[in-house]
Amino acid sequence: MITEFYSGLSLTTIFWTVSSIAVFMICVLCSGILIPQILLISFRKQLFDQPDERKIHQGIVPRLGGIAFKPVIFFTVALMLGVSRLLGYGYMMEDITLEVRSIAFSFCCIILLYLVGIADDLIGIRYKAKFIVQIICGLMIIAGGMYIDNLHGLLGIHGLPVWIGYPLTVLVIVFIINSINLIDGIDGLASGLCGVATLFYGVVFFLLHEYIYAILSFATLGVLVPFFYYNVFGDANKQKKIFMGDTGSLTIGMILCILCLRLLQCSTTEASVELPNILVLAYSPLLIPCLDVVRVYLHRVRNGKNPFLPDKNHIHHKLLALGMRQRMAMVSIVLVSILFSLCNIFISKYINVTLLVLINVLIWTLLNVWLTYRIKKNK
Repeated sequence: MITEFYSGLSLTTIFWTVSSIAVFMICVLCSGILIPQILLISFRKQLFDQPDERKIHQGIVPRLGGIAFKPVIFFTVALMLGVSRLLGYGYMMEDITLEVRSIAFSFCCIILLYLVGIADDLIGIRYKAKFIVQIICGLMIIAGGMYIDNLHGLLGIHGLPVWIGYPLTVLVIVFIINSINLIDGIDGLASGLCGVATLFYGVVFFLLHEYIYAILSFATLGVLVPFFYYNVFGDANKQKKIFMGDTGSLTIGMILCILCLRLLQCSTTEASVELPNILVLAYSPLLIPCLDVVRVYLHRVRNGKNPFLPDKNHIHHKLLALGMRQRMAMVSIVLVSILFSLCNIFISKYINVTLLVLINVLIWTLLNVWLTYRIKKNK
């Protein structure tokens, strides 16, 4: 029976399945080893995220957990490439060769934002400077050949000319990166949402036979798992708790941009199973942070405040104001994100993608209106 099962699978599928599992496990192991060392250095060198009136945590907590992300992901991907060549398998090299231009520019963007994140966590950087770097990264991604050239039926639009696609791509990249950065407000929220997104993207890319991007997705998921443990379950009093900081949020945000844009350029006809609209698959995992940042920005502008200065109007702040504990608020938001993604996948087979997006926005708006009403009523 086992022989029949494996005979039904191609050698390519087996190779990429094993590689995906191996990449995930190696990243979990390496990240799990590296994060405690970052904690040790942070306490020895007094590198902490100090609490203030806007922040929720109490006590001193290091914010350099994101330093582990990029080196572990790059090391693991390079290791798997070397091992596959050592064993005589050329699948990974062939796929990288086909995508070398996009991958090269993408990795440059990840490195650039990783360095900006480290500088911001250690000495602080103005938001205008970070915006400029993010725009540069957007231009580099376009130079790599990845840009939004198709809206897949949104507003009845399919193909886009480059003079619209290029600036739209830069705008989307800056938007997604800042959405991930701003949703990082309570323990486990950013890593939980990003973990769900990378798992989702990994499975979709595997079904679409875009194995290199599936590997990148599973590697990113692998580094997030140990961080999630230390971030959520770590005890600050025992010096076991850590935040990802801007290093982590900017790095993961850039990776999610790459995965989202690459998915938008795929075709569902390439999949081994029937998949829904590509646009739905691309935006659904990022729906919660993106809708939240739009609502917060509009709220700040309406109240005459600088939209780029932090406040306490995010969705997690609303849940905490209702009396929820941090962990329960985090779990609730992550579950809502999963529910949105699953419902979108199912419903997109029956309704127009434009109508589906409008329904998503309406549900999110009504949810926030209801939360605001409950908070005022409790007060």
